[in-house]
Amino acid sequence: MRQGQSPNRPVSLGRVISRRGALGAALLGLLGATVTAMVGGCRGRAPDTPAGGVQRVVESYGSAPVQKGEWFLPPTGTALPVVVLVHGGFWQPGYDRHLEDDVAAMLAADGFAVWNIDYRLADEPWPATLLDAAAAMDHLGVSSHSVRLDLDRIAVVGHSAGGHLALWLASRGELPADAPGGSPAVQVKVAVGQAPVADLVSAAREKVGGSAVPDLVDGGPDQVADRYAVASPQALLPVRDVQITLVHGDADDRVPLRQSTAYVDAARALGMTVGLHVLENVGHFEHLEPDSAAVAAMRSALDDL
Repeated sequence: MRQGQSPNRPVSLGRVISRRGALGAALLGLLGATVTAMVGGCRGRAPDTPAGGVQRVVESYGSAPVQKGEWFLPPTGTALPVVVLVHGGFWQPGYDRHLEDDVAAMLAADGFAVWNIDYRLADEPWPATLLDAAAAMDHLGVSSHSVRLDLDRIAVVGHSAGGHLALWLASRGELPADAPGGSPAVQVKVAVGQAPVADLVSAAREKVGGSAVPDLVDGGPDQVADRYAVASPQALLPVRDVQITLVHGDADDRVPLRQSTAYVDAARALGMTVGLHVLENVGHFEHLEPDSAAVAAMRSALDDL
């Protein structure tokens, strides 16, 4: 996806794969990369193993076809720090976890266990998207790969609409127990929002992504204020016991920079320590390219894990 592409058109993966990732994929094809066998409890295809011996395994976290994620795992090691990746696309059909494939492979090669998730989108009734994101996160404790994970070191990283979900997942401890996603089974330690939709109320009023936010919540902030109160990360501030960092380009023409700066200002006013990286001359889609300054800033935030 490139600057200037409509946010409501499906993404061509070839456009978001970095030159380094494309060369790596071609090299793997020449070498005849083998298919990783599926392990117990997993469904679907087992994609080729990327460079560096990273294993890719698809695993379901629910019974619906879209309720699944893909593990990107280092070839060896236990007590691995975990990164949950949440893709963007304004919660609209036509977007899926493969937007994050290059970033996932990079992080796994760097020693993280990466859980790259899909979830039901805004064409499903409220609150399906939030319930799926929460279920995918809680699945970490019961996954067939849990034995290799350090569940005391969990990070969540999301881009754009996935940034909204990443910040929301980090805020679940602030939700009432009976709210969608309340009573989390696992605790997030680090959260990174990459050009996130951090305040659903202002995003809806400003038509960020067109009708994307009302589509997600099934109504506007004046009609279903109670839903915005439990779905908007900014409404859930302050957040305790999570190190939060936002990364945003000042040339982003999809999600305005003020979505991040307003969230950070509100959090800091409540006594939180929140990181903010504003990147000069960076747009919206560089967060999907592993060799970009945007991804370098995200990776730096994971050092807190």
